Amino acid sequence: MYCIAIANEKGGVAKTTTTVSLGAALAEAGHRVLVVDLDGQANLTLALGIDPNEQSVSISKVLLSGAPLPAAIQTTVCPRLDILTSNHEMANAERFLPIQKNYEYILRNAIQSLNNLYEYVLYDCPPFLGAATMNALVAADMLLVPTQPEYFSIYALRNLMDWVRMIRSKYNPALTYRLIMTMFDKRNKTHRVLAEQLAENFQSGLLNTFIAMDTKLRESPIAGLPILMHATKSRAAMQYRSLALEITQHAQETTLQPA
Repeated sequence: MYCIAIANEKGGVAKTTTTVSLGAALAEAGHRVLVVDLDGQANLTLALGIDPNEQSVSISKVLLSGAPLPAAIQTTVCPRLDILTSNHEMANAERFLPIQKNYEYILRNAIQSLNNLYEYVLYDCPPFLGAATMNALVAADMLLVPTQPEYFSIYALRNLMDWVRMIRSKYNPALTYRLIMTMFDKRNKTHRVLAEQLAENFQSGLLNTFIAMDTKLRESPIAGLPILMHATKSRAAMQYRSLALEITQHAQETTLQPA
C-alpha cells in the first residue's frame, strides 16, 4: 500500500482536482485506490457526487472518536475507486486532534488497519498546515505538491518544505516529495519562466507531467465524475493518465530500494 499526501498551503492550486483525477487514473489502470477527504469543505466528497451532509460516519469520526475505518468507506461511480468522506465536522479536527496522545499517528494507524486492501491511498489535505495535514504527512510515503505557476503558489512552498524537513526528522524519515505543475498555460511567458525556475531549483523533484488549463476540469465536479469519466479523451484526462504512470514508476522505484 503506497500512500500519497496531496498538499499545498496555498489554496486554489488544484489539490482536490489532482486527488480525484489521479485516483481515477490509477483506478483506470487497474489499481485499487482509496481517496481520503481531509478538508472540512468536503470538496473531494462533492466532486465524486456524494452529499457530505448525508454521511453518518466520516473521516472526522475516525480521527476524533475512533470509529472503525471500514464503516466510513464508500464506493464511488468509478470502478476500483473508494472514498473516505468528509463533512463540516472535520473542522473540529484542528481543535481536538492535538489534545490526543500521539495524535500525529492516528491517521497512519487507521489506514494500516486496512491490511493492504488498497494499492494506493491518496490524502486530499486542507489548504493550511494544521493537524490534519500533519497526520497525512506522517501517514504518507510521498508528498505530492500541486503548484500553480504563480508567485504566491511557489512562495508557499517555503513553509511546506520546512514542514517536510520537520516531519522527516521527527516522525517519518522515509517521506519523499514531488511537485506537479497545474493550471499551466504554455502561451503565458510568466508560466514558462516560473516553470523553468522550479525545474532548476527542484530538479528531479519536479515531475515531467504538467497539467494544463482545461475547462473540462471545471465541469467534471458539477457532473460528480472524475475527468477521466466526464471527458475521457480530453487533454486533462490524458495528462492525469501520464501523471499516474509517473507516480507508479516512482512508487515502484521507492519500494524496491534496499532498506
